[in-house]
Amino acid sequence: MSVFDARSFDGHEIVAFGHDKDTGLNAIIAIHNTCLGPAAGGCRMYPYADSEAALDDVLRLSRGMSYKSALAELPFGGGKSIIIGDPQKDKTPELLRAMGTFIHSLGGRYIVAEDSGTSVADMKIIKEKTHHVAGVDSSAKHLGDPSPSTALGVFTGIQVAVKHKLGLDELSGLRIALQGVGQVGYYLTELLTRAGARVFVADINRENVRRVVEEFGAHAVSSEDVIGIEAEVFSPCALGAVLNDAGIHALNAPIVAGGANNQLAEERHADLLLEKDILYAPDFVINAGGIIEVYHQTNSAALESVKDQILRIGDRLKHIFARADAERRSSHAIAEAMAEEKFNASPKPVELEPARSA
Repeated sequence: MSVFDARSFDGHEIVAFGHDKDTGLNAIIAIHNTCLGPAAGGCRMYPYADSEAALDDVLRLSRGMSYKSALAELPFGGGKSIIIGDPQKDKTPELLRAMGTFIHSLGGRYIVAEDSGTSVADMKIIKEKTHHVAGVDSSAKHLGDPSPSTALGVFTGIQVAVKHKLGLDELSGLRIALQGVGQVGYYLTELLTRAGARVFVADINRENVRRVVEEFGAHAVSSEDVIGIEAEVFSPCALGAVLNDAGIHALNAPIVAGGANNQLAEERHADLLLEKDILYAPDFVINAGGIIEVYHQTNSAALESVKDQILRIGDRLKHIFARADAERRSSHAIAEAMAEEKFNASPKPVELEPARSA
């Protein structure tokens, strides 16, 4: 099958495949759009079932980054990279350095950061081979990890969604079903429990669940049951495509607001949520805190300035929800249209820089 025939291909500018036989690296970098600036997005490492699944994921993720950065008003385009492999078994410093060399070969059109299956420490190893790395500022809060900023944006979005849908100003006493308590889910659980919410958590990693139960008093539930728990908010913070036919049918919450990327399995599922009167906070809007943090690290912005930018996610969601109600369209369609207005207004892709050493 040709890349151009892949189901998630969306006019991507570059789809590059990288292999290094010495380290076993098999990787893909997808650049969706660079009209607003160089493509920025994390590097995900995951043991995909096959190369077709890996390609589909990186195409969807990179497209989402174009929309995310545009609505966050950042001078970034959309890109993403994936490494095929189990991060617990296959990740080595040599493999990460090979990934750095692969990234550097694109001449600055793609800027990498951490993502699911990779860490800030991994990015520092990648940076040995390329300077096109973000989110590794050791002087920044949390040593450059953007996860707390992503969590803050999601928390803010949940507050706005609860106010819009339920008319409530506080989260105290509300039930939040949180799917996935990795880095983002961990910090989000802390914020939610501090706000007085009752948080029900599930994760395929038992240690992640144990940590938030012991530290924050969250309630553990099974991964199979979390989406169907009777709650005010379902917050997906794991992998994507959870909002499919079966998932939406199982939903028992009037609000979906979480940090996972590509929560909708297909575009039509946004309309299905609308038909069921479920308020959906578009993922590429509510989870933009991390990319905002990454951008401002590159500019050494003051901590309060970064926080102010993240809190503006709430204002964007208020506008999207109000416009969706007025036009009787899905919040996802409204958000996509707003993003497209921004990057389509700047149709000139960034130029590659001259090649130089890392």
